[in-house]
Amino acid sequence: MRGRNSNARAAARFDVSALRKLAGGKVFERGKDYHADGQVEILSLEPDRVLAQVAGTDDYRTVLTGRGRKIGGECSCPAFEDWGFCKHMVATALAANEAGDDAAADGMGAAARIRAHLKAKGVDALVDMIAGFAERDPALFRKLDMAAAPKHGDGKSLEARLRRAIDGATRTGRYVDYGAAAAWADEVMAALDTVAELASGERAGVALRLAEHAIDRIESAIESIDDSDGHGGTLLEQARDIHVAACRAARPDPATLARGLFDRELAGQSDTFFRAAAVYADALGDAGLTEYRRLALEAWEKLPPRTKAPEISGDYSQLEGMLDFFAEREGNLNERIALRSKDLSSPWRYLRLAEFCLQNGRRDEALRHAEEGLWVFEDGQPDERLTLFAASLLSKAGRKADAESHLWRAFEKTPSLDLYERLRKLGGTAARERTLALLEARLLAGEGGPWFGASDLLIRLLIREKMFDAAWSALDRHGGMPELQQTLADASKASHPGKALAVYAKLVEEHAQFGQYEEAHRLIARMAKLRDAAQQTAYLADLKERHRRKRNFMKLLEGRRSGSASMPP
Repeated sequence: MRGRNSNARAAARFDVSALRKLAGGKVFERGKDYHADGQVEILSLEPDRVLAQVAGTDDYRTVLTGRGRKIGGECSCPAFEDWGFCKHMVATALAANEAGDDAAADGMGAAARIRAHLKAKGVDALVDMIAGFAERDPALFRKLDMAAAPKHGDGKSLEARLRRAIDGATRTGRYVDYGAAAAWADEVMAALDTVAELASGERAGVALRLAEHAIDRIESAIESIDDSDGHGGTLLEQARDIHVAACRAARPDPATLARGLFDRELAGQSDTFFRAAAVYADALGDAGLTEYRRLALEAWEKLPPRTKAPEISGDYSQLEGMLDFFAEREGNLNERIALRSKDLSSPWRYLRLAEFCLQNGRRDEALRHAEEGLWVFEDGQPDERLTLFAASLLSKAGRKADAESHLWRAFEKTPSLDLYERLRKLGGTAARERTLALLEARLLAGEGGPWFGASDLLIRLLIREKMFDAAWSALDRHGGMPELQQTLADASKASHPGKALAVYAKLVEEHAQFGQYEEAHRLIARMAKLRDAAQQTAYLADLKERHRRKRNFMKLLEGRRSGSASMPP
């Protein structure tokens, strides 16, 4: 149905206020215009489903579900992908409301007419029609060929046919951009669905080999696809699941399966076979798992312990994960700790080991590894996470002085707000004074630029301590980024309104210069609360005079009176 039937007075299928809320005012009005301009063609009206084609930049397939205030659905337009409920859905809902339930009862819509037409034809005519369509549509041809494949031919010819179908579906030819990625993925998924039908039957061996081939093809194709929506990962997971099911049904030789999975997990381009021993445990059985562990242990023992020599290469993480599965399965905590102790090439590795020990009730061991990591890497840049972790355990162990020592060593090298917070908690006012003196000394020595580093941290610490006089003085001496200036102005506007107003006025000018009118408007609202109405009126008059050519800014300023309740906070 295109256009509106002005005589329709049916009860509303979809609640209009709910539609407006779902879409938002602007989108609702655009959808209303689409409906009024006759851009909606209802294809099918069912009790709880409406299918329509809406003419826009392209023709979009739009589906609405539910009734009343419960409204769902989808649209093939880009706006639905990005933002959700779109103008095409609004237009479809309004068209359905106008059609009313009587139209649904009459089977109204192009889809109903098509169904009635096809039902009147014989089977042979339908076969000829679909086959004709398939000859002109390669994608449809592949789908029909794959759907028919399991029912025809022996295993060898079936495998060859489906292998060609997988090759055709996964072929990219050239780069597949974002707009075409979903269609490409749909074709590949159709091929996988056909393979999945074989995975649990007598042709499971065929499915096993085809799933492996599909994984290889998909992994290779991903390099030529805009996979922003993660289609590749979904397809690989589906192919892996088919492979698992086929392995369970076909029962390949356990040792051979283990060797193949081990090689794929260790050298695969993706994480498709990540932790394969656990995923395939049922198919591997005891014999396969034993072989898998033997392979992993053999490779693991060839790797030397790694401490401060990151140039030593090897598959430490992959092999550790494989062997950790077996150690966890056996409840062998000592082996799991030993596995994590082989690669201690960074402070993060020490932190990871210490956290694991703590999670498993080994507090003393956790502290020992954390302190060892700090001392091993004491000449380099301190790792703040490891330092804070060790300080927490030391404090709980009653070793407050050692905790402070590690914190001060890290703070003096790389000062940060988190380190300060911990020092302040342990050392009180004395820690605060020592920290502020250290930062001032660093600034006097010329360490760090005027816009970052010690000056920024100093001012933030003073704000945290509510030492606003000192904070403004430090800002005057050392400067600060606009974001820091606003943070100080916001924190101290009650005690230092004049300074806050000066910062806000400066930032308003910067925002106006770069077209950031909403940000400027919010600051103007804050300024109104810091001075009397006459001063604010004079400021606004001057502002409008200087920026009178910025029409959008003027509309914003004139649309709401500064200082009124409608201004944003």
